[in-house]
Amino acid sequence: MFRGKKYQESAKLFDRSVQYDPADALSYVVKGASAKFDETVELHIKLGVDSRHADQQVRGAVVLPNGTGKVRRVLVFAKDAKVDEAKAAGADYVGGMDMVEKITKENWFEFDVVVASPDMMGIVGRLGKVLGPKGLMPSPKAGTVTPNVGAAVKEIKAGKVEYRLDKTNIIHCPIGKVSFGPEKLAENMDSLVSAVVKAKPAAAKGQYIRSCVVASTMGPGVKVNTSKYV
Repeated sequence: MFRGKKYQESAKLFDRSVQYDPADALSYVVKGASAKFDETVELHIKLGVDSRHADQQVRGAVVLPNGTGKVRRVLVFAKDAKVDEAKAAGADYVGGMDMVEKITKENWFEFDVVVASPDMMGIVGRLGKVLGPKGLMPSPKAGTVTPNVGAAVKEIKAGKVEYRLDKTNIIHCPIGKVSFGPEKLAENMDSLVSAVVKAKPAAAKGQYIRSCVVASTMGPGVKVNTSKYV
């Protein structure tokens, strides 16, 4: 696979075969970020579980102490008093059947997170086929199906991220922007990895965290030593 000159220069900063302490790994990621925009820093955690089994699913959400650096647009499905609660908390869009029709008829997806009160899930369920593949379907595990829609919106706006296994048993999750610097990124990484460790399924056997790599949008991945977390 062809890699650009900047990528190759960044890769020379560290040894690709070494697992680095989280703080050191993030220092290399920040130093190696050379794009003209503020790159997102992502953590990729490969777990020793089998996502095909229901009792080995790993999914949840955590509020990163320093946020994500991204403004997230929140759509809330609610009615009656919950509408005002959601708007007061900073929701970008609030509605019910009108929002379902806007999404299905206009192919409208100007939002990043969907929150719903439990009494609205009958309506939201109609969007399963379009929201599901995009990873936008609200769920109780992620804290996005809740009677406390106001609190959920505030947490998302403050930097709450959802993590979940993909089909290859890897969690991909943003932990901030390069401009945060290594220290703030390390605090966010600690929160995310600790949450994933706490979410370890009882059915998981053997080594839980198989590997952990951190990288910026355009930069090479740096291996992280996760022994401090387990």
